[in-house]
Amino acid sequence: MKVDKRKRIFEASLELFSERGYDATTLPMIAEAADVGAGTVYRYFKNKEALLNELFQEYIGRLKETISLNYPENEEDLTIKFDHLFAGMVQFADKNIKAVYFIDSHSHSHALNEKSTGMYHSLLDIYHEFIAEGQEKKLVKPLPSYALIVMVFGAFIGCCKYIQRGHIKETETLMDHFKECCWDAISL
Repeated sequence: MKVDKRKRIFEASLELFSERGYDATTLPMIAEAADVGAGTVYRYFKNKEALLNELFQEYIGRLKETISLNYPENEEDLTIKFDHLFAGMVQFADKNIKAVYFIDSHSHSHALNEKSTGMYHSLLDIYHEFIAEGQEKKLVKPLPSYALIVMVFGAFIGCCKYIQRGHIKETETLMDHFKECCWDAISL
């Protein structure tokens, strides 16, 4: 079965960017990991920056779609909204753990273009709106929105890394307990 070369380049890029970072990854490395010639990479992507941006936009779009799907926007109970957002992060990470690391390590990259940055901020808007609602209802700590996002998303990424490294044993209830801890960290 013939595997799409563009898809192989995309997958190799995700792997290398998430492990090594943008600056330490070269197009020849990507070509080698994708098992294609260096010229093939240029057939699909103008340069490394274009590849990074396309990859970033793809995964930011997927993450936003995952957490937005059936989001209970009109729900009054803020914990139900938090549960939904957290479950979306878990669902996305279960299928795309390398993408989670990639997004985290490249969300402020100098190589991101305006479209990528705009998509990232559009994703964050979901969290900012949730926090604003929680603060208005006096259910969420009166800290800057970004600080609260870092408390949840940063802790989530750290937990995923420790699970992947084998330092935390994943159990059926681990993420439920972790979600409770994250809610406790940001709620009043």
